[in-house]
Amino acid sequence: MNKIFLLFVLFASVFSCNRKTEYDKVKEEELASGKVVNELFLDLQFGMDRKSFYGTCWEHNKNGILINGPHHLQILYKPEMPSGKTTDMFFYPQFEEDKLVFMPMEFFYTDWFPNTKEFSSEELKKDVVALLETWYGPNFFEVTNKDKTISAMVKIDGNRLIRVFKKNLTTVRVEIIDLNARDIINKKDDG
Repeated sequence: MNKIFLLFVLFASVFSCNRKTEYDKVKEEELASGKVVNELFLDLQFGMDRKSFYGTCWEHNKNGILINGPHHLQILYKPEMPSGKTTDMFFYPQFEEDKLVFMPMEFFYTDWFPNTKEFSSEELKKDVVALLETWYGPNFFEVTNKDKTISAMVKIDGNRLIRVFKKNLTTVRVEIIDLNARDIINKKDDG
């Protein structure tokens, strides 16, 4: 009887270790598809060199779309949010071998005030996901850690991974990662 029980426990533990999360399955399927999606926003895309990135931003700056912002992510854009709330979006990419491979963005409601639910980071996260769905389409899904204390909304299209999560009380962070860029995957893609 003990041998059967031990065999059952061993089988169950091996079987549970091989179970993949929805995130793992989607990521694996999308990478295996061979689909390459380089589009980001505002004519920016993965693979751009620094000169092309700065040139594109300069053109948007001349047209009043982008400005230099007072933030560690140096470029400020004011997107039209689905909620209609005034929002600042700061961004600045990372390059690998002079190619754009990672685009972090941070969103803030400009009218945020403590204890105002309609401007909370939870409401902002919903608003940001709704904005990104207008840019990239539907099919964002939630990913959480094991104890469900941390969550992110995720979308994977071929090589393009988008993660949306609350950074703090006022900020929602978005990270768009080129999964074909190995150094960035090792640094950023811990699920």
